[in-house]
Amino acid sequence: MATLTISSKNYSSWSLRGWLLCRMAGLDFEEVPVDLDDEARQELLLLSPSVLVPRLVHEDVTVWDTLAIGQYLVETFPKAGLLPADKVARAHCRAVSGEMHSGFYNLRSALPMNLKAKHKSFKIFSGARPDVERIKAIWAECLEAYGGPYLFGKMPTIADAMYAPVCTRFVTYAVELEPELAAYCRTILDWPLMKEWTEGAMEEPDEIIELEVEF
Repeated sequence: MATLTISSKNYSSWSLRGWLLCRMAGLDFEEVPVDLDDEARQELLLLSPSVLVPRLVHEDVTVWDTLAIGQYLVETFPKAGLLPADKVARAHCRAVSGEMHSGFYNLRSALPMNLKAKHKSFKIFSGARPDVERIKAIWAECLEAYGGPYLFGKMPTIADAMYAPVCTRFVTYAVELEPELAAYCRTILDWPLMKEWTEGAMEEPDEIIELEVEF
């Protein structure tokens, strides 16, 4: 059986992305949580190569980095629909997924993922506002082009896995959204896979220290 190493379900957005991709691909895998002792926590915060999360081990392959996991699953399970069938849409999906993977550092710092928290109002510092606006523009463009309810049409793709943690952030920090974007967030949060992950996050002990230091 394959294994997927993850960290906190409440705080780790990259673990969520990797987990979603594996479930979307139909991969039979065992979750292996990182031991969150002080040493492991320090390694995670320092981005040490000795703790690679998420990390997928499948047959004779070990792959880390969420986008690399996604590409591996696309190659291994080509019928899973992780990318759109249309060539143009497929390129678009890769582009917006890559943008999430490599950018939006200010948003990650200002609005860390925390599924247990809910703020009725939250002041977003000026450095993060362009990130929020860019994500809203990406979502609006995709929903208009492909008709929703997911970013690339009727079924979720890699892009939805990449942006799912952002949906949780926007809800946690009461980010104001246009109706069609709020509807997209509801679609993601009502996704059975997201509900399953969230239930796991709620079962975690409250004393887990936040690990959302991601670059």
